[in-house]
Amino acid sequence: MDEPHTTAGQRAAAASGRPRRVVVGVAGSIAAYKAPFVIRLLRQAGHEVKVVATESALRFIGAPALAAVSGQAVSTGVFDDPAAVEHVAVAEWAELVLVAPASADLLARARAGRADDLLTATILATGAPVVLAPAMHTRMWLNPATRDNVAVLRERGLTVIEPDRGRLTGKDSGVGRMPEPEQIVSRSLAVLQGEFGNDDAVEPNGSSRLLTGRHVVISAGGTREPIDPVRYLGNRSSGRQGCALAVAAVEQGARVTLVQAHVASELLDALPAGVTVVAAGTAHDMLRAVREAARDADAVIMAAAVADYRPLAAATTKIKKSAPTTSDRRNEAPMSIELTTNPDILAGLVTDPPRAGQVVVGFAAETGDDDGDVLFHGAAKARRKGAHLLAVNAVGEDLGFGDVPNAVVVLDARGSEVARGQGSKMEVARLLIGLTADLMGGS
Repeated sequence: MDEPHTTAGQRAAAASGRPRRVVVGVAGSIAAYKAPFVIRLLRQAGHEVKVVATESALRFIGAPALAAVSGQAVSTGVFDDPAAVEHVAVAEWAELVLVAPASADLLARARAGRADDLLTATILATGAPVVLAPAMHTRMWLNPATRDNVAVLRERGLTVIEPDRGRLTGKDSGVGRMPEPEQIVSRSLAVLQGEFGNDDAVEPNGSSRLLTGRHVVISAGGTREPIDPVRYLGNRSSGRQGCALAVAAVEQGARVTLVQAHVASELLDALPAGVTVVAAGTAHDMLRAVREAARDADAVIMAAAVADYRPLAAATTKIKKSAPTTSDRRNEAPMSIELTTNPDILAGLVTDPPRAGQVVVGFAAETGDDDGDVLFHGAAKARRKGAHLLAVNAVGEDLGFGDVPNAVVVLDARGSEVARGQGSKMEVARLLIGLTADLMGGS
């Protein structure tokens, strides 16, 4: 179990051993602005960094900025210094080549074995592990040509990190966003660690597969409890965190069943192969679907926002709005709905597990009040529910729900802090999947 207040990136950096020589490649993508943060994290962990940028990358970020943060001059073209045969020298110097961002064009050229600039020549000539962190529009990432390029690169032993979901350039949102710098550094150093024989769970392509052969059930989205054929009681949950957990579990080799309650179709369409999706609209639907899917599951992660209450009886026809009883339009007629409590799915998984030895992980979306802050209420819920892990996060109108970063404090069944993480939904998901794998004996 990890020490409190650690993140996945910090753990990987601490475990990476002696300082390494890292070539950071920067390709032509708007996400090139994140490259200095990747470089800074590597240097803070004690590693030596040399930047190799494409000409198109320098249209997005200047060479002086990359040189300042890396402490070395930035190399670009094969013919910048022909006498030095720089593409061979850089390739031999590197103990790790990390390209962040890796554009669709860079992936295509690397797959074809092109060497028409210093970056692709370095990738072709190096004997060091190569990690690619893609960044591109959703349609480009999902295009069959890109998917084929990625598959071939992985078959050849290169590590291609799955991109995040989130806001892209302009109004678009979806899969294709470059992962957060801390996550890129964490994954890259884990690959490097595995290359030197320190990780028994590393596959030939260098990516950690802690959950190979495991079945993980994950719930996502917000349930809706019908009031009448038109209206319902619901919540703000988008299902993004649950979908990110599904992706993170597949990355680690798991077979995943995602029980989803009203998750946007674009999020479901972007899920990778290896995820079976089951629909569950209400709390009772969710209860039945989760317990059925979990009969052969090794772990259940309840990320769905399940309604605590439902109408005692839903009307069979639309409830009509009553007119005011007086001529004063401000005197609106009152209306009440009698509610009853929904079953506690998480607590039931703990007290009556569908399969013996199952790891159960829950979420607690909390707000502070006069009685205590978010963590106070989260700790009380952890003790009350008894799940192996409970991820506590603050929520509100513009906090926690939807396409915004997330921050969690992970507690055990006693309410004691195990770890905490913050960043994109994907970064939080990878932290939680790692902790879940630890409990399952996957590391």
